[in-house]
Parts: sequence; structure tokens; C-alpha cells
Amino acid sequence: MSEHAIEAVGLRRTYRSRTGWLRPQRREVEAVRGVDLTVGNGELFGLLGPNGAGKTTTIKMLNTLLVPSGGSARICGYDVVTRTREVRRRIGYVFGGDRGLYDRLSARDNLRYFAELYGVPGREQRRRIGELLELVRLDGRDDDRVEGYSRGMRQRLHIARGLLHRPRVLFLDEPSIGVDPVAARELRQTVADLAATGTTVLLTTHYMAEADELCGRIAVIANGRIQALGTPAELRRHADGRRVLEVEAYGVTDRQLAAIRTLPGVREASMDVVGAAQVLGVQSDAGYDVQADVLRALDGVRLGRVTARQPTLEDAYVAIVNRVAEERPIEAVAA
Repeated sequence: MSEHAIEAVGLRRTYRSRTGWLRPQRREVEAVRGVDLTVGNGELFGLLGPNGAGKTTTIKMLNTLLVPSGGSARICGYDVVTRTREVRRRIGYVFGGDRGLYDRLSARDNLRYFAELYGVPGREQRRRIGELLELVRLDGRDDDRVEGYSRGMRQRLHIARGLLHRPRVLFLDEPSIGVDPVAARELRQTVADLAATGTTVLLTTHYMAEADELCGRIAVIANGRIQALGTPAELRRHADGRRVLEVEAYGVTDRQLAAIRTLPGVREASMDVVGAAQVLGVQSDAGYDVQADVLRALDGVRLGRVTARQPTLEDAYVAIVNRVAEERPIEAVAA
């Protein structure tokens, strides 16, 4: 057995497109620009990055859905290009969203169909499907049509589908999208249990708390490259020496946000929506107390709670991604 469940060396993917009719131009966009990655057997590994960073493209190359433009990748020792069939026997792929299920079939019939596709022996199917329906807490709704399922129930059925053939490596591509908090907690426990039994899990997510709780190591990908890699504690060091100010605000303008970013000592400033409120997050150097200046810049804005706290994994992630965004990636264009 290979020492690593997942290995990638110099992995690249370039998309080519053609625009225009009278004077057509060919454009090449490097979605992934040389990813080096190793994931150990039984490891629960997180891959984080903003939309368009290259994480889903990386996942699709690793699970044989896209052919790399350069570099190489192996799953359980098998090359993803030359040994595709062996790779597919050893992986499961679960993506967020509603696609990939048959609405007019029941959950049990969906799993029977996919069990046939995965080559699960007929004598094992009934027992395996029962185990998985119980695992994802759908055993009471197993004969209902999927068209009547909530989004969270559909996602739990996706998880069961990906586990039918007992894969050694499971790719979870943003599985928590649209899942309510209670179901998300159950999903996290399921993922943790899988890793504990020896299944290698590669998880992509936009929820930093989820990655912090589950993953032993995390890679941050941006601009098509791995920009940081380590344990959650190691990644938090990217925000070391900073203070974080959070201000509940209603109606902050782009001009006010831009002004806050220019204040002395301010390193990052961003707006998030939490419930019905906007929350302004400001990262500053430890030697600066920026609260008074920030509140003055918000003159005329209705304010709520104001708090100061220590940096989290999310703060470190924002710092890494914003640093990379300043590099302004260049697309190669050829006539």
C-alpha cells in the first residue's frame, strides 16, 4: 500500500477558450498553476480557497473528472491519468447541491441504482444500504421519493451514495452547502467517524469553523497555487500579532469601508452578513488601538455591538487570501 493516499506534483490545468468572430482571439487561463500536495492514509485534510481559486478544479483532476494539463497525481499509488479505473474503484466523490440524484426514485432505490454502478455485489447491497441509511439518519424516510426531501436530506443521501463501495479516499466538495445547523453538526460527526475508521477524507468548505473542528491539516489555495499549508494552529499564525475589532453596523458604504482600510495600523477590513445584521471586521497591528478611528469613520451609520477578540482561523484565511489578491493574476492571451 502506498505511503500516501493522495499525491500531487506540479499539478496544472489550463482552460482554453475562443472569443470573437471577425477577429477571433484564443485565451488561456491557468486555473491551477503547479499544486504540490500529499495526504496521508486515514488523514482528514482540508482544502480551502475563495471561489475561482482552483480548489474544485484540483479536486476534479484528483478524482479523474479532468485531465491535468501538466504535472502528475496519484491516488493510493495509482496514476490518475494512466490508471483511471483503479483510481475510481478506490474513491468516492460527494459534492454540495441538489444534482446527482433521481427525484422520482426513493432513497433506497437511488442507492440500489448507484450500488449497481459501483459494482457492489448483490448479496451485500441490502445490508450496506441499510447501514448507510441509518448512518445518515434517513432510515425512517428510505421509501419516500427524493423529490419530497429537503436540501439537507438530499445532502445526507449524497454522503450515503459516496460511501456505497467503501472507498479508501472520499472527496467532500462543500458538502455543507444549504444544510441546516443541526444537520451540519450530524454531518461533521459522520465525517469525523469516517476518518477514525481509516477512510482518507479530503474536504473543501467555505465554513472555517467546520475546517477548524475537523481537519488535522489544511491547505489554502488561491490564484491556482497552494499559499499556506499546516495545522489549524499553524495557519492561525498568519494572523499573529494582530487584533480583531468587530462592529455590528447597518448601511456601511463602500466609501466608508475604503476609508477604514487606509487608517493607520489597519491590515484588513471586510463586511459579513450575520443574520439581519452587517458585521464589520477590522484586523489591525497589535500596537494600534483603532476602535475610535473606526467609529469616527462610521459616522452616520447605525451601530450595534462592538467587540475586540483574538484572531481565528477565518481571520488568518482572510489575511492569506487578501495578500494573494494584491498580486493581480495575469491571463495569457494569444491572437
